[in-house]
Amino acid sequence: MTDQEGGAVRRLEGEPVKNARQMCGNGTAAAGGIGAGENLRSVGMNMNLAPVLDVYHVSGNFIDEYGRSFSSNATTVGICGVDFMEAQRTTGVLSTVKHFPGLGTANVDQNTDLTVVNLNVTLSEIRSIDEQPYSVAIAAGAELVMASWAVYPALDPISPAGFSYKIIQCQLRDHLGFQGVTITDAIEAGSLEPFGSYGDRAVLASQAGMDLIMASARDITQGSDIVTALADALDNGTLDTEAFTNATKRIEKLKMSLA
Repeated sequence: MTDQEGGAVRRLEGEPVKNARQMCGNGTAAAGGIGAGENLRSVGMNMNLAPVLDVYHVSGNFIDEYGRSFSSNATTVGICGVDFMEAQRTTGVLSTVKHFPGLGTANVDQNTDLTVVNLNVTLSEIRSIDEQPYSVAIAAGAELVMASWAVYPALDPISPAGFSYKIIQCQLRDHLGFQGVTITDAIEAGSLEPFGSYGDRAVLASQAGMDLIMASARDITQGSDIVTALADALDNGTLDTEAFTNATKRIEKLKMSLA
């Protein structure tokens, strides 16, 4: 898997050349999904960490600076996001919609890769704007949802979304009805430094309801440390065995869909 959103955020050269805002603006989101899928398949990949479903609230903010958001209109983001996702699916590549419950209010300097980010958006705005595209994408069969590392005081005043049971289980699964696979953003993000080692963070994410832990530091010890921490947490009861087993079953079901 990798990020092949389009525009400036492409790990592979080639399609989609246009960014999300450009694709949505000229009606080529579906073509972008096909281009991304075919590009990824050509190098043996079957999952894209895209499309972005964040609804930008202010022009030029963090998620709009490079045109990563389809639109400032939640309905439009949902339509274009689903067009991209469904078209990409026809190429045999799964989609990851992100960054739940949304980074659309983040200022240009609020980057969770670098620092702690608190987004003081109201519950009403989250429900009526930021979550709306996710509801549409889930109804259209979104395979994976990536959680944000921002903190949303209206939902959980303490934990980043990917560490929050209130956000992942209560909001995403119970409120929106998502039954697919959840995945973290990069576990080495700078905003997570207060939460301990990579292993500590992985356990917190798993407790919140995250199925897949994205370890992308290009350090082979990172993954082994996370596996050890999760195994130890299962052995000592820190992680619930039934919940962990259910997460494993969701991942296996996702893998089978690619067979």
